[in-house]
Amino acid sequence: MLIAQITDLHMRTPGDKAYGIIDPAAFLAPAVRALNALTPRPDCVLITGDLTDLGRPHEYAVLREHLQALEIPYFLLPGNHDDRAQLRAAFPDHAYLQDGGDFIQYAIENYPLRMLSLDTVVPMKSHGELCQDRLDWLAARLAEQPDRPTLVLMHHPPFLTGIEHMDAIGLLAGAPELERIIARFPNVERVLCGHLHRTIFQRFGGTIASTCPGTAHQLALELGPRPTLQYIMEPPGYQLHWWQGKNLVTHHAVIGDYPGPYPFA
Repeated sequence: MLIAQITDLHMRTPGDKAYGIIDPAAFLAPAVRALNALTPRPDCVLITGDLTDLGRPHEYAVLREHLQALEIPYFLLPGNHDDRAQLRAAFPDHAYLQDGGDFIQYAIENYPLRMLSLDTVVPMKSHGELCQDRLDWLAARLAEQPDRPTLVLMHHPPFLTGIEHMDAIGLLAGAPELERIIARFPNVERVLCGHLHRTIFQRFGGTIASTCPGTAHQLALELGPRPTLQYIMEPPGYQLHWWQGKNLVTHHAVIGDYPGPYPFA
């Protein structure tokens, strides 16, 4: 099984530039083309939050238009820039978004790897949170199939990164409780996250928690004290998670046109 992950699309309407520089709509089209061109083609695409920049209906309309070109089944998670009600309204045909009450949480069952999506959103706030209800939902879903290989998906990562401005926000309230739950289930192969606009890994609850690069701008890699939080226009990217029935292998890939490939000859 091959899974593609993209994240932090921050969709705006075409030409509406974030910070006066970033046109997220101009970056999503090449990301979709890159995924469609993959051989072998991924079984599904996970889009791990911050789908839009301001959570407005017209941004979700543009997002849906772009994703219609994606020739691979995809699953949407909300991030702190998203609005749950607007997301559900824009994708009424995605039945998994419509359940779960106050939160967008769901299980994907029809693949060799089971996938459980957690909602970490605190409306109108940058930090993430896993309240007791959300943690209880995850524990109950994991207990249903404790021997089946499983991915846990969410927007906010449950660990400190060394990028102090992001760490100071408080990435995820409830992370210690989450780690205790994950540690009870050795069938959890990975905790896949977004939010950080970079590829980052850490051991967590007996498995690995990781983040994915953004499809447009990246968070500047500045560890330790810095006067401001900054972004950088490094190459946009995605991740491929390859499950061969025993282990999960992750590849970091960049989006763009580059010379090659050339044979080693």
